[in-house]
Amino acid sequence: MTLYLARGAVIKAAQDTLNWPLIAPLPSYGRGRELPGGRYMSFIHGDGLHDVVITGENGTIDGQGNNSPFWNIHPVYCSNVVVRYVTILAPHDSPNTDGIDPDSSSNVCIEDSYISTGDDLVAVKSGWDEYGIAYGQLSSNITIRRLTGSSPFAGIAVGSETSGGVENVLAEHINLYNMGVGIHIKTNIGRGGFIRNITVSDVYMENARKGIKLSGDVGDHPDDKFNPNALPVVKGITIKNVWGVKIQQAGLIKGMRNSPFTEICLSDINLGGVTGPRSPSWKCSDVSGAAHQVSPWPCSELASTLTTGLCSNYF
Repeated sequence: MTLYLARGAVIKAAQDTLNWPLIAPLPSYGRGRELPGGRYMSFIHGDGLHDVVITGENGTIDGQGNNSPFWNIHPVYCSNVVVRYVTILAPHDSPNTDGIDPDSSSNVCIEDSYISTGDDLVAVKSGWDEYGIAYGQLSSNITIRRLTGSSPFAGIAVGSETSGGVENVLAEHINLYNMGVGIHIKTNIGRGGFIRNITVSDVYMENARKGIKLSGDVGDHPDDKFNPNALPVVKGITIKNVWGVKIQQAGLIKGMRNSPFTEICLSDINLGGVTGPRSPSWKCSDVSGAAHQVSPWPCSELASTLTTGLCSNYF
């Protein structure tokens, strides 16, 4: 089926949230992301569909909500998805307004779009703690390119719900303005799963609180039944050709003591900022990898050469 929005067409969601339909939680999440039990149905919702197109001549889908219950575009358990030429707008103080979140999905292309929201612009996910581990459907083969946006949170993100695993993600030619974090790879204990073979390249960011963040202590849990010994594996993260101005802190890489981040490869990165005590810097722990032509120079945990070791395979 095709939903076609003619030029000037507007589809508006009802604002009566008390009567908004509740449906069963996603099996890889175990509960509603925003509340225990069920989840709110999406404004435009489909389940078990194929060959679906939403297109038009610059029409508008207006959620007009004052308490967004979930993310803007959320392909979950999908394959062969293309999101192209979209503009996604939400107030910068609005929670749960991620732009596009491919979730336990494969063969996804996101390109040529503008996103300005109150949460991550694009975040790749694959389920939440024990529910995502049990469901076991990864996100893979995802391309994000020619994206421009602004947010108090992250521009390009992986996580933090990655319990089914995330692999083979390429994000390139990204322009970010007035950001919380430019590039954010995030997970937590209890997540299990893995994040591997992620490449982010050719990024320009301006006015960001933090340029690059890889963190193993981000995100909450659906309940207290998660396994604290289910440690995610983060391996093979390549970030290269990044230019930033007005960056408060260049980078933070914080792996987990019992599951360090490995093969973290940084190359040709310049993250300039204000001078003085707030000048850009790096903080690192429980990580190994390499760096080449990175300014300001990152932490000692990253070797200063790419000619030896596994990072040489990524550049």
